[in-house]
Amino acid sequence: MNKINIGVTDCSKYENYARWIQAYGTEVAIIKLSEKINNVADAQRCHGVVFTGGEDVHPRLYGKPEYISFCHQDDINEPRDEFELKVMEYTEHNHIPVLGICRGLQVFNVFKGGTLIPDIPAWGKPTHAKLPDGSDRYHPINVVSGAWLEKLVAQTKGDTNSNHHQSIDRMGNGLVASAFTEDGIVEAADRKEADGKGFLCLVQWHPERMNDQQNPFVYNIREAFIKAANALV
Repeated sequence: MNKINIGVTDCSKYENYARWIQAYGTEVAIIKLSEKINNVADAQRCHGVVFTGGEDVHPRLYGKPEYISFCHQDDINEPRDEFELKVMEYTEHNHIPVLGICRGLQVFNVFKGGTLIPDIPAWGKPTHAKLPDGSDRYHPINVVSGAWLEKLVAQTKGDTNSNHHQSIDRMGNGLVASAFTEDGIVEAADRKEADGKGFLCLVQWHPERMNDQQNPFVYNIREAFIKAANALV
C-alpha cells in the first residue's frame, strides 16, 4: 500500500488526533495544517483532511455577530477560522475526504452557509460540556433511520462522549443531520446527496479519545475515512 497523507488541523489537542489517525497503520503520514504557517498549499498533498476540535467559531461568519457575548471570547481564533474555511474550499472543489470532529463539524456547517447555537445552556438545553472533574461527559445518541451514518456504523443508538457548548442550529446547504441527542442537539451530519462528491463525515463527539476504540462510532468512522483517502493514492 502506498503512503497516505492525512492533513490534521492544528489545535491544543493536536497530538491526540494525530496519534489516533496514525494508529491505523504505518502507511499513514500526518501533515499538520496550521494558520500559524498559512500552509493551505500543503492541503494539496493530502488524501484526506481531519478538521479538529477547539475554539468557538466567530459568529460573524454565520451572520450573527450579536452572538459574540455567548461565545468563549478568549478562545475565538479568527485566523484559524479563515484558514480552515480556505482548506474546506479546497477539499470540496477537489473531492478530498473530510472528517470533521466537534468544532470541525461546526466550521463545516458554517462553510456550507449554516448557523450555530452559540451556547447550548443559554438556548435552554442541558449542558454538553465536560464534567466538573474535567473528564468527558457521555450520553446516548439516536441515529436517523436510513442515514448514511446508520449504514456506516450499523447502529441506531449509541453512547458517545461530549465536551462542547456550541452546536449546529440551521443546517448548511447540502447537509442533513444524521444523529441527535435525546434533547435534540445535532450530533452528526452527512451530505444530502453524496454522488459525485467527496467523502464527508461530521461528528460532534470525539472519537479520537473515546474509551472504547472498538466502538463502531469510533472504529468504523476511522476505517471508512482512511479507505476513502486511500482511494486517492
